[in-house]
Amino acid sequence: MTVIHKLAAAAAVTFAVAAQAAPVEPLTTAGTLVVVPAFGEVKHANDLAVITLAVEEQDKDKAAAASRVNLKMKQGIDIVKQQDPRASLKTQGYYTYPVYPEDRPMPNGVAPRPRVPTAWRVGQYLQVTTTSLDTLPKTVAAAQRVLTLNSLNFGLTPETTKKLDDQRIAATYQNLNERIVSIANAMGRKVGDAVLDTVDFEGSGNYVQPERAAPMLMRAAKMADSAEVAEPSFEPGETTLQMHVVGKVRFR
Repeated sequence: MTVIHKLAAAAAVTFAVAAQAAPVEPLTTAGTLVVVPAFGEVKHANDLAVITLAVEEQDKDKAAAASRVNLKMKQGIDIVKQQDPRASLKTQGYYTYPVYPEDRPMPNGVAPRPRVPTAWRVGQYLQVTTTSLDTLPKTVAAAQRVLTLNSLNFGLTPETTKKLDDQRIAATYQNLNERIVSIANAMGRKVGDAVLDTVDFEGSGNYVQPERAAPMLMRAAKMADSAEVAEPSFEPGETTLQMHVVGKVRFR
């Protein structure tokens, strides 16, 4: 290596070291607009249950199947009303459809025979909405003497959700303030230099309850009306209500 090359290499190293040692000038943040997302949530024990009870009968005689369904549904409604007088009841999903035999492959050249139903399947659903969670297992067990349990969902009453709204907004706004403080510190600015320009509560929080499973056609178990059913075990759990907010902060 020539003397000139050595001097050039030494100069390059000296320049690199000097560049690293030079202090970095802070960025100018006056007038900066910062978009700050925030999040808040509150939890509460579920105080509402929505139950779907069902009955289904199958018979060669459509009228006979419908008659048994109507009778059992009436018995089930009477049982639920007796066990839980405060419950809200709603019948829904009455269906009647034919049951056909299995299709058998026909020999070549033989026209298929017209399909003729061998039986009829008739059913109906009963939706029960109640806040009596302490007696829910007893109510369901009594109803299962006649009906079957199709689905069960827990949630919050509209009154409880409304009461929690203030807490949810406060928690979300507090999180927004905490984030603004952290951002101001990271930028080397005083919190007093930050002016909250806009607060956007996106979608006003998450009010959507978990979707309930769609009622499914099911074969009701054959059991005597007088048969006793052991009480099922239920744990209502809790619901988490969430809210999102976006704030726009401008530094002076």
